[in-house]
Amino acid sequence: MNNKRLVSEFLQNTCSPPVMQARRWLEDKKINENLNLMNLSQAAPLEAPPNALIEHIKGSLNSLSSHTYGPVLGIDELRSEIGMKWSGEYESHISSKNVAITSGCNQAFCTAISIIAKPGDKIILPVPWYFNHKMWLDIQGIKVVPLPCTDNLEPDIDKLNQINCEKVKALVLVSPNNPTGKEYSETLLEKCTEYVKNKNIFLILDETYKDFRSSDGPPHNLFKIGDWEEWFIHLYSFSKSYRLTGHRVGMMICGSAFLSEAEKFLDTMSICPNPIGQQAALFGLQNLGQFLSEERIKILEKQKYLMTEFTNITDWDLLSSGAYFAYLKFNGPNTSQQVVEKLISEGSMLILPGTMFGPDKNQVLEQTFRVAFANIELNGIKEFVDRFRKISWY
Repeated sequence: MNNKRLVSEFLQNTCSPPVMQARRWLEDKKINENLNLMNLSQAAPLEAPPNALIEHIKGSLNSLSSHTYGPVLGIDELRSEIGMKWSGEYESHISSKNVAITSGCNQAFCTAISIIAKPGDKIILPVPWYFNHKMWLDIQGIKVVPLPCTDNLEPDIDKLNQINCEKVKALVLVSPNNPTGKEYSETLLEKCTEYVKNKNIFLILDETYKDFRSSDGPPHNLFKIGDWEEWFIHLYSFSKSYRLTGHRVGMMICGSAFLSEAEKFLDTMSICPNPIGQQAALFGLQNLGQFLSEERIKILEKQKYLMTEFTNITDWDLLSSGAYFAYLKFNGPNTSQQVVEKLISEGSMLILPGTMFGPDKNQVLEQTFRVAFANIELNGIKEFVDRFRKISWY
């Protein structure tokens, strides 16, 4: 396409989707043909939903409501179920009137940002960040304020307090984190809450991977704070919990006044969420608790194995592991691109470099890598570690 015909400077200056870039690497690079490819770049399950859910989806096809427009903010049954389930999980009271169903969690993020910010405003993103968040901000002409993390991969509160908050509209967190897998501590969330309330900005918390946390009990206490509707926005996706990636079902919980603005945006963007996906999410919430518990156990077993076995590998450190992710640091002389190419050519493994998750020319990110193990079982994790040990970097 003739770039002179492209009108949006913001879109032109937005990076290409990193996962698509990674797939193209496989087309361009020589792969070790003696080994099956381990694609560890995708942070979402590729398996089909459980059989009971598939049968439910088949049955829902006979309903007229599965093929017609529905409510902009989602069907009442799903919103009510979320209100009830989240009230129990977070030991708080969350009304269905605080819930909006969206076409995936990314759309929930886009909705929240479109309500609170305009071109020229600023949003604080910890580094490393989730690249789709950064891409939407770039597309909208909203400036990103990078927030460094400490050595334990939590946002640096001291650096946060040094930020000039003029035109800043929100602090965005992802926990468990993508790409690091880090589960943010209650202390960290309390400090971030104090910060946003003092600065009169929003806290947007993406909890897409909350079902795979290593700890039990409520993920946090933010919903227990009396004025949470004034400053807190919670995001979630059903893609990971029930393998509904293609159905595009996410949601946001926010203040009821905020929701009326969300309705305008969502009506314009998609008219209504996918009705079949919503019915599937509702079925999952009501019937697949045991399935989700078993999935969590499997993921925690992978994490435990990695934390135990990914040790004493020359030039490599495992910085963090959580949800679907492991976050690695390379201490050798190679560039991140050279590392990725070597892993493809010698180990037939595709992982994403940290440079995809932060500002350009960031030396810390140049040494880090995200491993996403959503689509390999425990035996695959063992093979991954074994392949890593066999690669020589000198």
